[in-house]
Amino acid sequence: MPAKILKQKLNNAQRVAVLGIGSELRGDDIAGLLVAQQIEETITKQTISPHSTRPDKSGLAQGKPEIRVFIGETAPENLTGEIKKFQPTHLIIIDAAEFNKEPGHIEIMEPETIGGTSFCTHSLPLAVIIGYLLESFKFQAIIIGIQPKTLTFGAQPTKEVIAAAKKIAKAITALFKRAK
Repeated sequence: MPAKILKQKLNNAQRVAVLGIGSELRGDDIAGLLVAQQIEETITKQTISPHSTRPDKSGLAQGKPEIRVFIGETAPENLTGEIKKFQPTHLIIIDAAEFNKEPGHIEIMEPETIGGTSFCTHSLPLAVIIGYLLESFKFQAIIIGIQPKTLTFGAQPTKEVIAAAKKIAKAITALFKRAK
């Protein structure tokens, strides 16, 4: 995953919502949840500031934009009210997605291109959720998909998807760590 692209997309971020989507019961479909949980753990350790500040010269708020994690599981639409209350300037959605690539492949997608991508277990398409939220406030959507290896009920997540989830969480949190 090109961290440079992610940094560009988060330019001037003030409030970042991270929405992890997936099912703990279907192997690699847990991908989005793993990323969100790892980011939440980092926030809990207070390596990320929970407060907004003005951006530094690079455009990215100097490690101090407000960031909030939402665990959407298989019904992310249930969190739209909470996301609307937060009013993020940037919404990062992470989910397992079928790209016909190798397991653990990471892709950052534009919201308008997600129609042809198969997302795993939630019933409401991401484009509908994004469109609904955009009716209430303006934000930049960033969609990150992780190619699953298995979606078998009861399967454990594979090492490829676990590694991809760690890589994404690390890339996101690295952009928001406090300067020392």
